[in-house]
Amino acid sequence: MNNIMYLARRSLATPNSTQHLRCYCMPPSSSSAPNNKLFVAGLSSAVDEKSLKDAFSSFGEVSEVRIMYDKETGRSRGFGFINFSKDDEARCAKDAMDGKALLGRPLRISFALAKVRGGPVIVPRLSYVRDATSRNR
Repeated sequence: MNNIMYLARRSLATPNSTQHLRCYCMPPSSSSAPNNKLFVAGLSSAVDEKSLKDAFSSFGEVSEVRIMYDKETGRSRGFGFINFSKDDEARCAKDAMDGKALLGRPLRISFALAKVRGGPVIVPRLSYVRDATSRNR
C-alpha cells in the first residue's frame, strides 16, 4: 500500500472563474510511521523489568524494557518503555493492555514519542488579567 497522504484544498474563486480543487502530495508524517516503542505509565513500585517483560512478552518479542528510576531515591518513577521487534506486536500489546491492571494498578499505554534533542522549547506565557470586580477592591 502506498504511504503517501493526499491533501485537497479548494482554491479561492474569483468572480469570473469557477472553483477548482487542488491536490497536494506529502510524505507520511512521523505519527503514521511504524512505531514499536510503547510508553507505559501507572506502574506500581513493585514492578521491575522482568515482571514487565513477562507481562508483555505474550504479544511478541520484547527487545528492551526500561523503567525510569529517581536518581536520588532509586525508586521507580511509575513509568517506563517497552520495545517490540515489530510494530504490529506493539500495536496489539497497546490495544490489549491499555487500562488493564498490573500488580494492582491500571496501566496507561501509548506509543512513545521520538526524543528530540536541541529543538526549541516553547513555553506559552499566561497573561494575568484582572476582572472589573477585583479593580474596585
